[in-house]
Amino acid sequence: MGHIKGVYPAVKKNGEEYYRASITYKNKHVSLGSFDNAMTAHICYKEADRLLHDSEVTIDNFPEHIHVLNYPKAVSILNFRDNDMYFKTPIYLRTKYFTYHVTPNDILKFDIDDLFFYSTRTIMKRKGHLFVADYGMQVNLPSRYGIKNYSILGKDYYFRNKDAYDFRYENIVILNKYNGVIKDIYKKKDCYTARLHVIGNVVIGHYKEEIDAAIAYNKGVDIAASLGLKRNYSKNYIDELTEKEYEDRYEAIKVADSFYKYFSE
Repeated sequence: MGHIKGVYPAVKKNGEEYYRASITYKNKHVSLGSFDNAMTAHICYKEADRLLHDSEVTIDNFPEHIHVLNYPKAVSILNFRDNDMYFKTPIYLRTKYFTYHVTPNDILKFDIDDLFFYSTRTIMKRKGHLFVADYGMQVNLPSRYGIKNYSILGKDYYFRNKDAYDFRYENIVILNKYNGVIKDIYKKKDCYTARLHVIGNVVIGHYKEEIDAAIAYNKGVDIAASLGLKRNYSKNYIDELTEKEYEDRYEAIKVADSFYKYFSE
């Protein structure tokens, strides 16, 4: 068989032959994938070539034009064509932000400030949850934006434009960023309630400042443990305070009498 454009035969360690597809554009060599037969590899090459040279194929309609070419690779190719930047991850640069195309139905938005991070890391979706591979670990993607794993949409946080895939910082509003702390948004003045979940929620106290409520939660965990509750609660880390400032506020914070009463009954 003569040489087929964009297709290169190769041999596995076990002696089995396979075919690699690749394309060169703007002096950059882009690998398109490996295939069992030369014809499939060539189709992949032709699809990539069309994306690069057919202006009617855009980031909004390209999925209907590919059948063999890998979806994330197609995004990278289109971004290279339109924005002169090639990323190994499926990123497409927009005006003042970028989109990350996990699947045709899972397109995320991020601020440009996050470009370096996501250009070197893969986002995955499993059982409806988004994860990012970071130094060998799978990290829940919303947690990068202060959204804790137990947080409830609409209660602990919300998206200003109601798009749960828009992770631009101005779009994310965190209502309750600490363990065991909830903001009462229905009162005229800010009020933060600290509570500990045992069987139900046991109120530790109400506080004007969110940090005080977070510290009160930590204090409540310590008190509950001293009164015999054997559970491993995650405490709040308050990085805004020095160790001395934290200790002073910890000592000064009052815990509701009903909280002590709950554990003594």
